[in-house]
Amino acid sequence: MGMSNGNSLGIRRTHQHFLIQVSWVLALLVTATTAYQAQAIELKVASVAPDGSSWMREMRAGADEIRDRTGGRVLIKFYPGGVMGNDSQVLRKIRIGQLHGGAFAGGGLAARYAAINLYSIPLLFRSLDEVDYVRERMDSKLQIGLEAAGFVTFGFVEGGFAHVMASEPISGIEDMRRRKIWIPEGDQVSFLSLEAMGLSPVVLMPTDVLTGLQTGLLDVVAASPVVALVLQWHTTVKYMMDLPIAYSIGIFALDTRVFQRLSADDQQTVRMVMSGINRSLDAQARTDNQQARAVMAGFGIEFVPVDSADVVNWQSMISTIYPQLRARDDIDEEFFDELLETLREYRGSTNSTASR
Repeated sequence: MGMSNGNSLGIRRTHQHFLIQVSWVLALLVTATTAYQAQAIELKVASVAPDGSSWMREMRAGADEIRDRTGGRVLIKFYPGGVMGNDSQVLRKIRIGQLHGGAFAGGGLAARYAAINLYSIPLLFRSLDEVDYVRERMDSKLQIGLEAAGFVTFGFVEGGFAHVMASEPISGIEDMRRRKIWIPEGDQVSFLSLEAMGLSPVVLMPTDVLTGLQTGLLDVVAASPVVALVLQWHTTVKYMMDLPIAYSIGIFALDTRVFQRLSADDQQTVRMVMSGINRSLDAQARTDNQQARAVMAGFGIEFVPVDSADVVNWQSMISTIYPQLRARDDIDEEFFDELLETLREYRGSTNSTASR
């Protein structure tokens, strides 16, 4: 009996010790899980790019890599297809903390940083060689300016040259008179340029353009071939002016306030991964637009030639508004001056080389 009581007591003590150990292990697991959850930061990012587009695929792949490299401390959740509204609505939601970043066209961030949409001045660039020369020298200054304005960026992605598209052939300004021409919200540069040419701009968010074309609210749009295909605008137009009108860039930007909540190592990881993805998308964009142009031709869209003399006249007409643009409060005059000087520098060097 004594042996039995002793054994029972020993078993109870062993069992109690085991339960204490299990409790400590569970407590440690709960503590570790809570600490992990406390450290994890979810970045909510909006985009007008449709889910399944190449941009969204690349960005989601980057988000997965960041999650894995940071051990789950940094998570990125995307809201594609314009479900969070237009650029101004997205900026408002970022301001109040409902969102933490977005994918913007240049004009979408102009309200926060006035230089960001100056690349898109109509007929500013005459070739992709000019674009490359300017961007090599000035992209970094745009990044610095954006960060000073409260947005962390990871480089810019070429949107390409926009072309004028419509259901009727357009080869000049006269063909666009009395027609309703789309421009994106916030793009004051394009708005002023169209007004200077006596044209009628209509402001809509990109996700409403297809409906606008279908219902007659819009007659004319300007977009790169890739954008026209991705947003299905090619289904409502039959003609494209064979002239690059305005150059655009895409920007993936995060609110600096939230980005600074990440540890220094995690910030570096996000910068490294997203910068690499932006470089890849930027390098691929030119080929994508060439392929999109071929696809649109395959759909039967006709390319309307433009008289080169007309182009010179349009360039001259638009240049007359440069002083007006430069004087605006929402234009960065220092960057504007440097942009024009960089272009003059390039054209001077190429003309000099050509004359030898």
